[in-house]
Amino acid sequence: TILGETHEEEDEILPRKDYESLDYDRCINDPYLEILESMDNKKAQRYEAVKWVLVFAIGVCTGLVGLFVDFFVRLFTQLKFQVVQSSVEECTEKGCLALSLLELLGFNLTFVFLASLLVLIQPVAAGSGIPEIKCYLNGVKVPGVVRLRTVVCKATGVLFSVAGGLFVGKEGPMIHSGAVVGAGLPQFQSISLRKIQFNFPYFRSDRDKRDFVSAGAAAGVAAAFGAPIGGTLFSLEEGSSFWNQGLTWKVLFCSMAATFTLNFFRSGIQFGSWGSFQLPGLLNFGEFKCSESDKKCHLWTAVDLGFFILMGIVGGLLGATFNCLNKRLAKYRMRNVHPKPKLVRVLESLLVSLTTTVMVFVASMVLGECRQMSSSRHSGNDTLSLQDISEDVNSSVKTFFCPNETYNDMATLFFNPQESAILQLFHQDGTFSPITLSLFFLLYFLLSCWTYGISVPSGLFVPSLLCGAAFGRLVANLLKSYIGLDHIYSGTFALIGAAAFLGGVVRMTISLTVILIESTNEITYGLPIMITLMVAKWTGDFFNKGIYDIHVNLRGVPLLEWETGVEMDKLRASDIMEPNLTYVYPHTRIQSLVSILRTTVHHAFPVVTENRGNEREFMKGNQLISNNIKFKKSSILTRAGEQRKRSQSMKSYPSSELRNMCDEHIATEEPPEKEDLLQQMLERRYTPYPNLYPDQSPSEEWTMEERFRPLTFHGLILRSQLVTLLDRGVCYSESQSSASQPRLSHTEMSEDYPRYPDIHDLDLTLLNPRMIVDVTPYMNPSPFTVSPNTHVSQVFNLFRTMGLRHLPVVNAVGEVVGIITRHNLTHEFLQARLRQHYQTI
Repeated sequence: TILGETHEEEDEILPRKDYESLDYDRCINDPYLEILESMDNKKAQRYEAVKWVLVFAIGVCTGLVGLFVDFFVRLFTQLKFQVVQSSVEECTEKGCLALSLLELLGFNLTFVFLASLLVLIQPVAAGSGIPEIKCYLNGVKVPGVVRLRTVVCKATGVLFSVAGGLFVGKEGPMIHSGAVVGAGLPQFQSISLRKIQFNFPYFRSDRDKRDFVSAGAAAGVAAAFGAPIGGTLFSLEEGSSFWNQGLTWKVLFCSMAATFTLNFFRSGIQFGSWGSFQLPGLLNFGEFKCSESDKKCHLWTAVDLGFFILMGIVGGLLGATFNCLNKRLAKYRMRNVHPKPKLVRVLESLLVSLTTTVMVFVASMVLGECRQMSSSRHSGNDTLSLQDISEDVNSSVKTFFCPNETYNDMATLFFNPQESAILQLFHQDGTFSPITLSLFFLLYFLLSCWTYGISVPSGLFVPSLLCGAAFGRLVANLLKSYIGLDHIYSGTFALIGAAAFLGGVVRMTISLTVILIESTNEITYGLPIMITLMVAKWTGDFFNKGIYDIHVNLRGVPLLEWETGVEMDKLRASDIMEPNLTYVYPHTRIQSLVSILRTTVHHAFPVVTENRGNEREFMKGNQLISNNIKFKKSSILTRAGEQRKRSQSMKSYPSSELRNMCDEHIATEEPPEKEDLLQQMLERRYTPYPNLYPDQSPSEEWTMEERFRPLTFHGLILRSQLVTLLDRGVCYSESQSSASQPRLSHTEMSEDYPRYPDIHDLDLTLLNPRMIVDVTPYMNPSPFTVSPNTHVSQVFNLFRTMGLRHLPVVNAVGEVVGIITRHNLTHEFLQARLRQHYQTI
């Protein structure tokens, strides 16, 4: 998987996994070149149009997944709350509230148990999936992250998690679900459904799949929040290491398709008015509007910006605290829960559900206050209701344990779906007690922190928004009551509080700003939301990373940031490369290839030839070595050879002067040919590159020259290509010419994508170990390379922006001296190399 080794932070004691890298390197058998060469312009345009059709289909399917999740979450939640509410109303008079609690526990524990079972079937379906998709878009292939079974378990499990009363959201997993749809739909096949196969050989590369995954992830954001532009920016900001204008248009089109598909069906189902488009996303913030009777009210003023900045600072501190606690919990789970039988994970989920249910019920019964309903509640003014929601804010208040004309403020927040509770904090004209808001925030903060990371599909966006909205509403109440700021609109402060806390947790800026603006349909909120998110991010980054980056680091994924630190320019490519190479020759025996593939885990191998001083003797004897030497001679480009070629081409000019000059060049070059300048260059032995890791020498008897002998670099060959060649029997015998070797097309080479056969599964009895494989038609002869003296910042930018997987380090005379992979560019690895650099100064 890795050319190099995994590295841990000094304070980490958790086990690290090895993750594969996506193959972004374009090989010589480029699928587009092969397809477009056989097409005219019209056919090529139709081929490009297929991409747009698939992108549209991804958006539609993602919208339908969101519709499925939303429909069943509403169905199960309404059923549960109706049964519990009627039971509470009866038992309040009869004194059997314990029975109501048992009924609520029965519902919640059953739903959470089902969600945990689905995660046992597909463990990668746990959590929100955003860290995994972020890694995938960054170039790391997390096993099973985009499989059909994953999206089935994810979409079904998250509706049980939300319906089970856990403090999780369904919006986060929508991003993962959309990414899986984007990865699988263009393939027209599935590993889980092997019998369903279509002859569609296009888009069968990691580069194409990554682009479709970017579109699917953006569609998931768009469907969750009704924010197509925010979804596009999310895919750009949070993951993709390579971007272009054409991909931007396709991702935006996919997001639009997802938004309007979900809007069309939800509006039609809830209102019976098909084509009305009244519900753009799963989470709607509603209309922010001051009451017409309150002349002093303003959505926000310039004075409020100062309070928003302070709220951003507090939100960043709260987010950093949340991330710190959740990181400690995640470490504890990795040490003490995950190594144990899988049943322990289910028991942990049930324990969290039991604790959450009991705390919610007891808090609503004991800590809630009975608040007087305002007279305007029956007038149905715009402040209290949302025109685009079937059930307005006022209908969702709960009167648990309270007399007539009053409502229980704590129960109104706890015994409602999270989306309804957010709308209560944004738009409720009635007041919430500061004590209630403080207790609600504290309970929700602790329980949601404990919940995120258990073995159920769970999102973090909505719990963070609800927790932050309670914080913002509390600030508004305090400013109104104790400072006397009557112009304050409580909904604005609740929205800013939600943005501050969510920004402090996830540390997103551009995309989150646009998502919140699109969700509120209020462009005037752009400036305060942007300022709040920036302040929250800067404050939180002073203490730790965002929650998704923390979980990525805990899993040992080699995620690359956008850029390196300034101090890293003290390092060069030679300081971070891996000089201990495993390589193959252009013509290699099957026995050697099998040995290399079975004893290493590298996913690419440099194709090289050795710089021997006695090549003429080898060319007289061994046919295998003779083929390799001939290939090296034909591949090396010299100034003399290039000048000879140019001189020959100048003979075609009619000018006699040019012909005379050509003759002069040829005449002057004839004597040196007796001594063959090319042969002199081949026979010259260059000083090998210094050994950077003397302690890792495989044998103490080897000299430096033997350990790091000069190797002329010719290209890169992937493990999957080598295994496919062996599996198809592509080889020739020593008594034959390499021209007799069978040739495979790109379609044949990629037929097994994305699950290529493993070298350990091949039947070696069918292979003749003395046969030879010519890898030159299948290798990449012109990969990106860097000089040993290249600054690390340049290496990093090249690797990151071009979506590379392997970066050979080649010196001035064409010798490969090392190789750089993403593990050599991770923050931990660079920090370790920088410390070594300072020690050697």
